[in-house]
Amino acid sequence: QVQLVESGGGLVQPGGSLRLSCAASGTIFDITTMAWYRQAPGKQRELVAFITRVSSTNYADSVKGRFTLSRDNAKNTVYLQMNNLKPEDTAVYYCNTLPFQRDYWGQGTQVTVSS
Repeated sequence: QVQLVESGGGLVQPGGSLRLSCAASGTIFDITTMAWYRQAPGKQRELVAFITRVSSTNYADSVKGRFTLSRDNAKNTVYLQMNNLKPEDTAVYYCNTLPFQRDYWGQGTQVTVSS
């Protein structure tokens, strides 16, 4: 059974940085495109970025140039480096596959950008 555990969120001031981690158990990691999603209060969950098995990446326009996705297949972990954070980045961040699997959603990690 696949489990995805997100960590690294927190409270940061505008312009600050955070690095999120997603640790995956199970055997799907090295053959799967992994993605980060986020859900802000009152809004639908949205795709933030994804990374393929060979580390090709793609980003939503809203985070392009500020967020960087990477993966360590040996550690079954995906990282999201978030720089120059803005208040509109405030959300719960989740990792999942792309396309997502309903059974893979974890608890997410809260990111709050506020002065």
